[in-house]
Amino acid sequence: MVRSQIDDDYETKHVNILDEYLPECMVLLRKNGDFPLNGEKSIALYGNGVRKTIKGGTGSGEVNSRYFETIEEAFTKEGYEILTKKYLDNYDKEYEKALKKFKNHILVEILKNPITGIMNSIGAIMNEPEYKINIDSTGDVAIYVLSRVSGEGSDRTFVKGDFLLTDTEKNIILSLARGYKKFMLVLNTGGPVDLSGLEEVENILVLSQLGVNTSKALVDVISGKKYPSGKLTTTWTKSSDYPTIGNFGDSSDTNYKEGIYVGYRYFDTANMEVMFPFGYGLGYTDFNYNVQSVNLVNDEVTVQASVQNIGNFKGKEILELYLSKPNTELDEPYQVLVGFEKSKELAPSETDSITLNFKLSDFTSYYARNATYILDKGDYIVRLGNSSRNTEPCAIINIESRIVVKQVHNKLDEPGFEDVKIDSNLVHPGEGEEDLTNSNLPRFTLDPNCIEKETITYDKVFEIPEEVKQLSKEDKAHLVIGAFNPSGGLASVIGSASTTVAGAAGETATVAGLSPVIMADGPAGLRLASDYYTDRDGNHSTQGSIPISMQQMLPGVIQWVFSLFNPKPPKNAEIKHQYTTAIPIGTAIAQTWNKEFAEICGDIVGTEMGIFNVHLWLAPALNIHRNVLCGRNYEYYSEDPFISGIFAAAVTNGVQKHKNAYVTIKHFAANNQEYNRYGSSSNVSERALREIYLKGFEYCLKRSQPKAVMTSYNLINGVHTSESKELTLDILRNEFDFDGIVMTDWIVASMFTGQVAKYANPSATGVVKATGDIYMPGSKDDYNNILDNLKNKKLSMEELELSASRIYKLAKEVHNNN
Repeated sequence: MVRSQIDDDYETKHVNILDEYLPECMVLLRKNGDFPLNGEKSIALYGNGVRKTIKGGTGSGEVNSRYFETIEEAFTKEGYEILTKKYLDNYDKEYEKALKKFKNHILVEILKNPITGIMNSIGAIMNEPEYKINIDSTGDVAIYVLSRVSGEGSDRTFVKGDFLLTDTEKNIILSLARGYKKFMLVLNTGGPVDLSGLEEVENILVLSQLGVNTSKALVDVISGKKYPSGKLTTTWTKSSDYPTIGNFGDSSDTNYKEGIYVGYRYFDTANMEVMFPFGYGLGYTDFNYNVQSVNLVNDEVTVQASVQNIGNFKGKEILELYLSKPNTELDEPYQVLVGFEKSKELAPSETDSITLNFKLSDFTSYYARNATYILDKGDYIVRLGNSSRNTEPCAIINIESRIVVKQVHNKLDEPGFEDVKIDSNLVHPGEGEEDLTNSNLPRFTLDPNCIEKETITYDKVFEIPEEVKQLSKEDKAHLVIGAFNPSGGLASVIGSASTTVAGAAGETATVAGLSPVIMADGPAGLRLASDYYTDRDGNHSTQGSIPISMQQMLPGVIQWVFSLFNPKPPKNAEIKHQYTTAIPIGTAIAQTWNKEFAEICGDIVGTEMGIFNVHLWLAPALNIHRNVLCGRNYEYYSEDPFISGIFAAAVTNGVQKHKNAYVTIKHFAANNQEYNRYGSSSNVSERALREIYLKGFEYCLKRSQPKAVMTSYNLINGVHTSESKELTLDILRNEFDFDGIVMTDWIVASMFTGQVAKYANPSATGVVKATGDIYMPGSKDDYNNILDNLKNKKLSMEELELSASRIYKLAKEVHNNN
């Protein structure tokens, strides 16, 4: 389906809004001045992404928009002559041969072990194959589009065809770079790939995966109608550079021994050279920036800076503020991001004034020995730059003695090992040791009395409405279990359980005459079924409960088996259609460093939630890019918790402008791998949890009021997050002052996980006892688990009523607002 066939006003409006901003998601890694093009209209297109362009990842991030164009189609539509049709046809043949072989391999594994084989194959991704096709190695303009897809259910690997480029890809790219007058490498990926060995390539653009108009946005940038202005939110470097201090991908226990040294915190502190650092990105133009003033009022630092466009094209620049803390009893990273702002569009020679600010009390360190968030004594160096590897000191703030900002209790046990310590020595990456003693930098002394100490008492009181107390125990049990089909089936297991809105992930039970609360997946837009039918039992997707993107690598016979579980439309049933807008993946949104755009994305989703009567969007997702191999990193924003929290808050505010439209921030917490995600324990220190993996959620909650939080599949230090009262009640509800709904991720029976489990699955009772509110997607067994444990007094009526109350209040709010 092509752009001209959009026939709904909201679709046209939303696509046009996105078009204004999509180039801001793109990151120009290298440039030599050859781009944008200067009117050329004949172009050689190479690479797997030309015809197999990817708009987003697989799984919950899949969105059924009305149309999607490939990059070849978009260039053709804009009047370009494509000179490489024969190559593209030959590539298609090679791809199909490789895919057939891959599917046969999957079929063999399924025949060996049907249950494990099938479940492990859902979401499987074929690596890019090697092939031999002749190419024209000389010419005027060539673009190579390299695509990689990743997603739910499987992680990436450091192998050729995935994180590494194939020999074929490298050889073709280098040939084109050497032989064509103008050459651009375009990366249609959800995360980093290893670009080592491509030093000769002088133009590299991270297109990313931008949703419905990914391809058109690329054409706009290549042609010069628009320009890229994004920066990386995760470090891109050689596969051999990424740390192996902590492990990744182990089946039962993943040890986060790197502690707080995640992403640029590691690379900058260890003074390691990287290919493309955190916060890095070029534009078609160039900029100068200067600090105008720095001030400290109470504990708030304000930096005033000017930015000037010194190049020949229009553009936008991003300034980044970092803080270096003193190394005292606690070791500290070299620097942490504390603020950022993006300039307005600047014409050549134009200047903009930018204000950046932050509060020191928002960037405390966690001292586990006495469970305090502190600002330790010493000099705090404020740095301004345009990437983590290009920062300069602009002020020094002295704290004369340790300030305790918040007193809490250690809550999540210890992992059984000591975190690594890396001595930063305040060495600027790539430069010599800094001596700021006699510098002319502005110096301030913080008044400790300007920060009021907070002590958490963990005594929050929750009221149970009288009408909830009057409900039967069966109704109360139904409220805390997602609405389920008593006969079971895959539709109530994997993520398309709603019968009110076809293709929505689930809904609450209809109790006491209240309408159900409808939940739909995200985070790259609202995921609903594009094709559905209606009968007396409700609305049903014709496409089944497993996203098409997670079935595409399955052998035909297995896809047929899955289709047997799909709802069957009655004879002569009317097949209806519904379409939603695919927005950019989470990483791409964050790469804009534009909070306004993030809120606009939320506004688009919130509008469509109103159109389709969806109340809870199961997004945004803000887990940390702890390891570049995590299959769902594309859904998440960054390796940095501040960026993650700020963008999640902006998206939340955009969605929740709308009546009865709410978000569910996820996955709480330390969800950083897909392998055995149901049964893997993230073993991590209290300090790393609080400074890295919980911090983004705290930032988001401070800056917005999300209605719901989704716990993660994994365990933390041996306890399922959904069954952790310390995580849900003590930290989330008491320390973070969260008043909304806590739901589980879609927990399925252990027989479906395809893994031999060291840790038992969580139970509905365990979730409610931890003050979780609803166990999703829900089944008859989960409902019986509540009633049985109520009867044998392993679950108290008060515990059940507390959780039921929060769901009841939300359902009542939605019901009364309709």
